[in-house]
Amino acid sequence: MNENNRNMILAVVLSMLVLFGWQFFIAGPQLDQAQRQAELSAQQEQSQDLADLATPSADGVAGAAPSADTGTQVFATRDDALAATQRVAIQTGSLSGSINLTGARIDDLHLLRYNETPDPDSPTITLLSPVGSDNPYYLEQGWIAAQGSDVALPNAQTEWTVESGETLTAETPVTLAWDNGQGLIFRRTITVDENYMFTIDQSVENSGAGDVTLFPYSRIARLYTPQTQNFFILHEGAIGILGDANLVEKSYGNLRDEENDTIASTGGWLGFTDKYWATAIIPPQDEAINARFFYGTNTPSGNDYRANFVAQDAVIVPAGGNASHESLAFAGAKVESIIDSYETGYSIDRFELMIDWGWFHFITKPMFYLIRLLYEFLGNFGLAILAVTVIVKALFFPLANKSYASMANMRRVQPKMKEIQEKHKDDRAAQQQAMMELYKTEKINPISGCWPVLIQIPVFFSLYKVLFVTIEMRHAPFFGWIQDLAAPDPTHIFNLFGLLPYDPSAVPVIGSFLAIGIWPVIMGITMWVQMRLNPPPADPTQAMIFNWMPVIFTFMLATFPAGLVIYWAWNNFLSVVQQWFIMRRHGVTVDLLGNIKNSFKRKPKAAE
Repeated sequence: MNENNRNMILAVVLSMLVLFGWQFFIAGPQLDQAQRQAELSAQQEQSQDLADLATPSADGVAGAAPSADTGTQVFATRDDALAATQRVAIQTGSLSGSINLTGARIDDLHLLRYNETPDPDSPTITLLSPVGSDNPYYLEQGWIAAQGSDVALPNAQTEWTVESGETLTAETPVTLAWDNGQGLIFRRTITVDENYMFTIDQSVENSGAGDVTLFPYSRIARLYTPQTQNFFILHEGAIGILGDANLVEKSYGNLRDEENDTIASTGGWLGFTDKYWATAIIPPQDEAINARFFYGTNTPSGNDYRANFVAQDAVIVPAGGNASHESLAFAGAKVESIIDSYETGYSIDRFELMIDWGWFHFITKPMFYLIRLLYEFLGNFGLAILAVTVIVKALFFPLANKSYASMANMRRVQPKMKEIQEKHKDDRAAQQQAMMELYKTEKINPISGCWPVLIQIPVFFSLYKVLFVTIEMRHAPFFGWIQDLAAPDPTHIFNLFGLLPYDPSAVPVIGSFLAIGIWPVIMGITMWVQMRLNPPPADPTQAMIFNWMPVIFTFMLATFPAGLVIYWAWNNFLSVVQQWFIMRRHGVTVDLLGNIKNSFKRKPKAAE
């Protein structure tokens, strides 16, 4: 072998040694480190919602929070998801469901007092569901270790055992336990009252040689986007009373689009609210916490909404001793009396705001109290609404009396107004000047007729709010075909109230426009009759607007709750009686039938 060939072979061997050495000693470890870093980053991203909340302890380190179980397996049915894990049953007069022993979370809950439809045989409302079902939604509590600690803590995959209690009832609590194999035994005692408040007592028994520092946390996870009303008078989504932030309300769109910072608070509460149902986690009201709403996408549905809080002060579990932490969790129906009793009984800061009374709560809430009081006497919320209308009419009678008296005077001077119109028919400015002089001479306020409508707008809005947001009105029947005062009239004039075999509301695009029931029609007729008592406006454009107003209101109120339409129709009827009486007392002849006939006659061109 000549010198050149030997050098070439040596160069190839050395090159291969360098190549494999680089791959083995440098490139390979760097690639493994990059992969581990990517996995670590993914884990950190999954747990970011609680890791951000971990609070520095006395030595300045922070705990790392366990990530929520977002789940990868999707079951065919909710029952299959429930059957995949062992469970402890929940059974009270208000609730049924179960606690998942995997993770010790409350993820199966039915509201026994409420059905999906007015039919009492329809399924009860399902509030919470496990991971793997169509709509995962659950409550859980746990511990976060101080940063740098390697203590094993229970997480979403921990298998708990039942230490005491076979079924969680209002009389019998359930205690779950888990031994981490490092000298710590974790226990979770869950109690529930006769309604919707859970009390969760977390305790840790330390048989080790050193103290253990832990931070308690609580979390609500909703791993799907629920259907909402999307109506401006009702908030649905994240809600809470938190420190200087006061009332926090964020829609699901807000959670997706905004960066949600940690909020420091002492006490308070936070959770998610639907129209009639809600969940909330509630720390001790004297405890300093860090709270946060969170949105992520690491779920089968692509949506992950959470509400969390972590205690700012650590719980020290001494060697040979134990320590505990207690918090509350609400999951149920937003019944006003129950919500208020929790606010008072547990001293929860402004828990009443779980119900969206709105900015005008000083009107809305008294209106609700009055309707509920009348219901206790009359036994029917529809009758209570009719009675409220009479009471409101009586309260505003002096103002309405003055207004109707002014309109009666306008009816009395109607011949003089027509003379002015004829005399100055070609000079609009002179006509208006003459009209103003007439009003001044006869002491008539031409806009006084608006007061009966204006004064009932706040009452109308507060009643609308009560019907729309309070669960007491849900599925409350009236008489006949109205079985739910909080829902629109189910009949439709465009299928002859059910005689024709089709549903107008199902017609694409214009379905809601065609869904006009019997009560909206009655309301429109009573409004039209009421307007026939008033003198017609001198201006033809105004007259046309007033003539079309009952029709516009009929279509507009057709989609409103039936209870509101019944109120409006009854209010119109009472107004007609009241106005007729006042006009007769002021010597004005009330020819209602004549006015109605004249409204159908076409005016001559000269008059137009």
